[in-house]
Amino acid sequence: MIKTEGITKSFGMLQVLKGIDISINKKEIVSIVGPSGAGKTTLLQIIGTLDKPDQGTVLVNGIDPFRLKEKDISSFRNKNIGFVFQFHQLLPEFTALENVMIPALIAKEKASVAEKKAKELLQFLKLTDRMTHKPSELSGGEKQRVAVGRALINNPAVILADEPSGSLDTKNKEELHALFFELRDKMDQTFVIVTHDEQLAADTDRIIHMIDGTIIDK
Repeated sequence: MIKTEGITKSFGMLQVLKGIDISINKKEIVSIVGPSGAGKTTLLQIIGTLDKPDQGTVLVNGIDPFRLKEKDISSFRNKNIGFVFQFHQLLPEFTALENVMIPALIAKEKASVAEKKAKELLQFLKLTDRMTHKPSELSGGEKQRVAVGRALINNPAVILADEPSGSLDTKNKEELHALFFELRDKMDQTFVIVTHDEQLAADTDRIIHMIDGTIIDK
């Protein structure tokens, strides 16, 4: 599903990643943990093709996206990788339904098909009565569930989540964590989650520990 070999990354004189080798299987929920500055988010961004490694290879479903033409990387990302961030990053001028539809429309899906898929996802996420609400009218937990719907719309190979519950209260945090496992069980979804939440990490299938740009336990 996902494999990295010898991934290095530096910013100026600071080497953030020092040869990262990991392998993640389909339907696996993996957490990446470690102190601030360990390189967790940088690794996640490289797996998600938001940044390029200095050296090494990344394979997603057997494809190295960094061997694609520049214009094709964005298309690959849109179709194969879903993202959930700490602060949902919904577009404030659009409704919940419209926010979920956006990646499908970017992938040139017909508007009618994208809308049908988005409605089905929002129904699954228990947001049927919130479809026409804009982000300012949603609770923190609702916003994050909309963000999950947006990540799922193109049926990606993997969802990458960066501190997805970091801004939520305890109840919404627990509901979001339970949702990830439900999505794995019902939709065969794969998750890679950067988190400081010890309980979430403990519940995942596997924990990858990072310190100073290296993996110490996987």
